[in-house]
Amino acid sequence: MSEYHSYDPGEGHRLAHDPLNAIVAPRPIGWISTVSADGVRNLAPYSFFNLINYRPPLIAFASSGWKDSVANVEATGAFVWNLATRAQAEAMNATSAQVAAGVDEFALAGLGALPSAQVTPDRVAGSPVHFECRLTQLIRLQSKEGDALDQWLVIGEAVTIHIDTALLEDGVYQTARARPITRGGGPADYFEITEDALFRMRRPG
Repeated sequence: MSEYHSYDPGEGHRLAHDPLNAIVAPRPIGWISTVSADGVRNLAPYSFFNLINYRPPLIAFASSGWKDSVANVEATGAFVWNLATRAQAEAMNATSAQVAAGVDEFALAGLGALPSAQVTPDRVAGSPVHFECRLTQLIRLQSKEGDALDQWLVIGEAVTIHIDTALLEDGVYQTARARPITRGGGPADYFEITEDALFRMRRPG
């Protein structure tokens, strides 16, 4: 029989490091590019991120604190998700630095930019997939008691999707070919998705 370490999160985990984001892992990375109302570009990674609906395609990311990305989305109603891959992992990490609001993280990380088709924020050059998104909901999260948290959920609808054709084979997107990276737990853990990790199961019925 298994022995469990059990705890009430409100009372602390009693471990060397909070295990929550190591358990719910690896998590896809929301590498989000935005632009302020004044035209200042911003680029930042979020590990509380995922696709949440097929049609229309909706993606969501959550920010701990009212950061530039959230403020920019509120001001302009748009953002771009850029697929983070192993080839750009270090550049992606550089964009996570806490810098002043006027700093352009594209320049900070030495990244090129591509214009978007329907929204103002630029896409990350070299990233093989981009979702141009328009804001659908901006939600302040709450505790179970209904207390407002300094946590913000941003949901956007993808209005243009760009895919590097090298990732398509007979019309099928090859997930591992892009070598996407995902966030693990602790202060530094990431994982790369590779072909040797693939296994297949079909739904019954």
